Amino acid sequence: MSPPLLVVENLQTRFYTRAGVVKAVDGVSFTLGRSETLAIVGESGCGKSVTALSLMRLVADPPGRIVGGSVRLEDTELLALDETAMRRVRGKLVSMIFQEPMTSLNPVMTIGRQIGESLVLHEGLSRRAALARSVELLQIVGISEPAQRAREYPHQLSGGMRQRAMIAMALACRPRVLIADEPTSALDVTIQAQILELIGRLQRELGTAMIMITHDLGVVAETAERVIVMYAGRKVEEASVGELFARPLHPYTRGLMKSIPRGAARLQEIPGMVPALSNLPPGCAFAPRCPQASAKCRAMEIPYEEKQPGHWAACLYV
Repeated sequence: MSPPLLVVENLQTRFYTRAGVVKAVDGVSFTLGRSETLAIVGESGCGKSVTALSLMRLVADPPGRIVGGSVRLEDTELLALDETAMRRVRGKLVSMIFQEPMTSLNPVMTIGRQIGESLVLHEGLSRRAALARSVELLQIVGISEPAQRAREYPHQLSGGMRQRAMIAMALACRPRVLIADEPTSALDVTIQAQILELIGRLQRELGTAMIMITHDLGVVAETAERVIVMYAGRKVEEASVGELFARPLHPYTRGLMKSIPRGAARLQEIPGMVPALSNLPPGCAFAPRCPQASAKCRAMEIPYEEKQPGHWAACLYV
């Protein structure tokens, strides 16, 4: 097997607030293979998006800071780069599709100019050539009248068009790794399906590896090969998509599976809420919500172990 494209080891990101130190990402490790799609799932507040921002070195400091770990893209340690060197990586080697394009796009720059910026920076194109390439990219992502749209501003485009423009921007320089942070959460169901199909098609054509950040297990089933489940800043389970859906091991993962809508059946919710990351309970963070938790779960650090070949979980009772 070829070595992984991206290796993340013991990544730790903290936010220093008046309420205390928030352990947003607490010792997360994983690998990403070439052309692989890895999904990271969990409820809001579990640390998915902060993990993505940490990989891109976009955590706002203050109040956030990456305090430990390693992020290696092939032979390059991204956490050791200075900001100038990291700017050469963002958009060129690693790109990101953000959750809400209306807040991610610059409202006072045309769409064509924004897409063209990375082409000028990373590919050395002239402004004129970058604009021409931007029009081509808008056509590739399925936007009608791309030359006209390239001259328009974000507020003049629909939500689906803005998200397509974000995809064009992220893939303009053919990055090695694409991070998609909830890329369809703000769109209606019909447009969601179109955007997911578009991302998958372009990823296959370009041979790009992808990390899909989502809370939607339906999206995971359609797009990913391997999946990590996060809870309270930590990994609680990891397996291939087929294995995870067939045999979820962690009680939290099983709770997420039961919350998937199935016809007219009543949804089964997970009781309680994700704990405050500045005040985590001792032992297993999921124990206060877990139907099978014991005193042991609440007292000790739960080891993250390989329970079956290629299937990892942090639970004493699987």
